[in-house]
Amino acid sequence: VGGVADSLAPDAVMPLLRGRFGRVYRYAEQSPSTQKLLSDGDEEGTVAVAEEQTEGRGRLGRSWHAPARSGVLMSVLLRPTVTSERLPELTLIAGGAVAEAIAEVTGLEPVIKFPNDVLLGGRKAAGVLAEASEGRVILGVGVNANQTAEELPEETQHPATSLRVE
Repeated sequence: VGGVADSLAPDAVMPLLRGRFGRVYRYAEQSPSTQKLLSDGDEEGTVAVAEEQTEGRGRLGRSWHAPARSGVLMSVLLRPTVTSERLPELTLIAGGAVAEAIAEVTGLEPVIKFPNDVLLGGRKAAGVLAEASEGRVILGVGVNANQTAEELPEETQHPATSLRVE
C-alpha cells in the first residue's frame, strides 16, 4: 500500500507507535500464529507480529491464509478491568478501530460485518479474533494488505480482497 512500510520489522514499525501498546514488540519472520509469540507473564499492551503465519486462524476455527509479507498479522495482549460479560465488546471495538485505520490510510470506506469482519466492497479485507482466559484477552488482527487478486484465497466463506486490490 502506497507510503506504508513493506515490513513489520521493529525498525520499520516501532518509530510509528504511540501510546501504551507496543512498548514490548515481538517480531518473527514466520510463526505458526502471532498468538503463540505471547506468554502468560507479558505485560498489557505487548504486541506480537509476524510476516507470515503458518497456522493463522479466524473465528470458528477457520484458517487465515496470507502470503509472506502481504498482510498485517498481529496479536495484542490486553488485561481489561471489565466483567467477563463485556469482553465480547472488544471484538466490535477492535473491528471499528481496524476499519477506521483502513479508512484513514487508504481513503476507502470499510464496513463492519458483525461480529468480526471488515469488508471493502462486500469482500473481506480484515478479521479480528479475541480470545479470553484467566483475566487476559489476546486480540488477533489480520489485514489483507498487499495481496494481488491472484494471491487471495478463492474458497472462503466470504469473498476476499486486499487493500492493494481495492
